[in-house]
Amino acid sequence: MTATETSIAEGVIDAHHHVWDLSVRDQDWITGQELALLRRDFLLADLDSEARAAGVTATVLVQTIDGPEETPEFLALAQGSDLVAGVVGWTDLTSPDVARALAALREGPGGEYLVGIRHQVQGESDPRWLMRPDVLRGLAAVAEAGLVYDLVVRPHQLAAAYETARQLPDLTFVLDHAGKPPIASGELRPWAGAVRLLAALPNTVCKLSGMVTEADWDRWSVEDLRPYADTVLDAFGPDRLMFGSDWPVCRLAATYWRSSVSAAIH
Repeated sequence: MTATETSIAEGVIDAHHHVWDLSVRDQDWITGQELALLRRDFLLADLDSEARAAGVTATVLVQTIDGPEETPEFLALAQGSDLVAGVVGWTDLTSPDVARALAALREGPGGEYLVGIRHQVQGESDPRWLMRPDVLRGLAAVAEAGLVYDLVVRPHQLAAAYETARQLPDLTFVLDHAGKPPIASGELRPWAGAVRLLAALPNTVCKLSGMVTEADWDRWSVEDLRPYADTVLDAFGPDRLMFGSDWPVCRLAATYWRSSVSAAIH
């Protein structure tokens, strides 16, 4: 067994994965031929064998839909699972009732598994969406509840993420997918500078996740990923980095095992 395989076999936490059942709810972002592989159900039972084969002992289940129904379902799934250790859910950050909504989630089945909140900021047309007064108010409620906030942003939105994290020092911001660097093109700037700026704030951490799908799906190698992984390792340090598979989305470019090994190398 290689050193990489040994480190995985010792047990790791997968800090970022998804599940969905299309008979319960459509995933309307799965469109076009290139995403056809994802156009089916992916359940916890499907993940379990793959995760355990990679030495994963616990996972964090992350929202996929910006809507209120999914999070209670995920919390209930976590309550019945010996693999899922936490859920990053969704709530309407623009609502004046964020605190009440979070309290309701925690009082429901599996509410103790709620660890964070996420919104699909990457899909917002306003690059400064995070800086809206109503969003900042909602994020302050997330901090007051003792939860973290997952940032799913594209490179052009990192400046607003920095300003937001600077204004809310009591809230921990978790950068998903390393801020979606342009790995396929091989460019480092301006992404690297924006990530370093964000990482300079002590209330930020980063997930080494989703990188294989930012690369060329058919031809990527670990060497393609290395400059980007090294950038976040240098910027955040090992104590503020987490591994996330981004399963099943990672299947567009890699198996669960290969995605895990690529992250473990760093």
